[in-house]
Amino acid sequence: MDTHDVALLSAGLVGGLVAVVHGVLTQRLIVRPVQALPAGQLSRTIRRLTAALLQFSTFNWLVGGLALAAAAFAPDRDVKLAVGILVGSSYLFGAIGNLWATRARHPGWVLYGIATLAIGYGLAGA
Repeated sequence: MDTHDVALLSAGLVGGLVAVVHGVLTQRLIVRPVQALPAGQLSRTIRRLTAALLQFSTFNWLVGGLALAAAAFAPDRDVKLAVGILVGSSYLFGAIGNLWATRARHPGWVLYGIATLAIGYGLAGA
């Protein structure tokens, strides 16, 4: 395992850990308050969709982190490249979206930005 593989592994760990924290905070700070709104304000379908869509990014980033960690140990360059591009694009989108939506007042864009840079470095040596 060289430094490029360590970068992929590190990006996976950062992404996975941030995803877990994101999921807990999203559930606590957004999903529960939406679920607590009076029945007349939001339909049951919208309540369910809100939770599912908000947690979809959590799931995507967690699975991406696990895939990056596994790719770090893969001997095949093509596996690293495919995983890195797929997960890297997801993390990049998350970083940019978070930066824009929060006007840089949230650590998520920094963490996913760091993970994206680590993925780029990891792929440079693949």
